[in-house]
Amino acid sequence: QVQLVESGGGLVQPGGSLRLSCAASGSIFSFHAMYWYRQPPGKQREVVAVITVGRSTNYADSVKGRFTISRDDAKNTVYLQMNSLKPGDTAVYYCNARSLTQTVWGQGTQVTVSS
Repeated sequence: QVQLVESGGGLVQPGGSLRLSCAASGSIFSFHAMYWYRQPPGKQREVVAVITVGRSTNYADSVKGRFTISRDDAKNTVYLQMNSLKPGDTAVYYCNARSLTQTVWGQGTQVTVSS
């Protein structure tokens, strides 16, 4: 089974930027969609962004215009570029891969936005 490993999280000041990476141990081309989720402290996990195998994208209203999801199939990696970060973006960010037969989660990476 493909495994996902997120990286790129950390502490950033409000207004700053981070780029998260989700590296897969195998091909991501077999998954019809790749997602970024986040789970803020004390809250439920929520979808942040999705990119399909055809490179269609969609975003949560709260991050539209600030976050960009992309994929590099040659590197089996999905990215989340996060700009103009706000304290409300503080969360553990998870990568998720979905096909008709399986759903795979990464272990998560912490993003903290604070001055």
